[in-house]
Amino acid sequence: MAVVSVNNVSIFYITGDVKSIGVKEFVLKKLRGNYHVEKFWANKDISFSIDRGDMLGIIGKNGAGKSTLLKAVSGVLIPYEGTVEVKGNIAALLELTAGFDGDLTVRENTYLRGALLGYTKGFMNEMYDRIIEFAELQDFQDRQFKQLSSGMKSRLAFSIACLVNPDVLILDEVLSVGDGAFRKKSEEKMMEILDKGVTGLFVSHSLEQVRSLCNKVLWLEKGRQIIFSDNVKKICNCYEEYMATGEIPKAPEDFDRMSESWLMRMDQQKQEKLAKRKNAIMKEIESKSSEAALEAAIEIIKNQRPEMLNTSV
Repeated sequence: MAVVSVNNVSIFYITGDVKSIGVKEFVLKKLRGNYHVEKFWANKDISFSIDRGDMLGIIGKNGAGKSTLLKAVSGVLIPYEGTVEVKGNIAALLELTAGFDGDLTVRENTYLRGALLGYTKGFMNEMYDRIIEFAELQDFQDRQFKQLSSGMKSRLAFSIACLVNPDVLILDEVLSVGDGAFRKKSEEKMMEILDKGVTGLFVSHSLEQVRSLCNKVLWLEKGRQIIFSDNVKKICNCYEEYMATGEIPKAPEDFDRMSESWLMRMDQQKQEKLAKRKNAIMKEIESKSSEAALEAAIEIIKNQRPEMLNTSV
């Protein structure tokens, strides 16, 4: 049974109205008779559904409509057309500072965020130490939130979202911030909570994270849906080829062709890199002593024929 269902969702923003151009410009345009507003469709006819334990990776360039779609799923925006159905509690990290008060302490903000997510003080009392420990903020509990670095803020937001047992977890570029060690820990935590049956929606420009964390993928381009698929690796490969060539797939066979093309491109780059390294090593062999030449030759064999170095019987 689907936990998140999005059916023909379309969302637009109004541009050129009095709020965006100001009162003075509005009056002048009215007097001149050239006042008009335009609709900018951030999402147009988006449809997909994901089940319990699924992790959906949403990919696309900036301005593709990814964050707008997450806001619709989380209930922040109401679609102009179509429907969004979500079963269970939602923990959404759409902006790092959303739901936090800069003048309150880390401790106070943890309870505030928990309350906004609908959890009782008793529940937050039980989870508080685990949240702070995971966020690595033991020494900053009584410091004002505005004094934290962006990495610290993201760690706290992610820790609260992951440790309060949501049914649906929504992450917008959250795993791309923080240091490498915390990103690795966050990814491991994501895999752990997915194993428990939590359903996730994840926006990221890191295709490696999408490949490793997600079992479904949605590709958006200028607000429109290119494809929704469970073949994450193929679609990510195809997207990489699109980023390199600008070609947008139109037919089902295009996805296979572009994915293969990207794999061939990567293999060619790998071979070129090995060839350059081989040439550099050959120059070392020609210019150095026999012992240094032997070491260089062994390095070539390690890169190209490692089985030759296997001395086991």
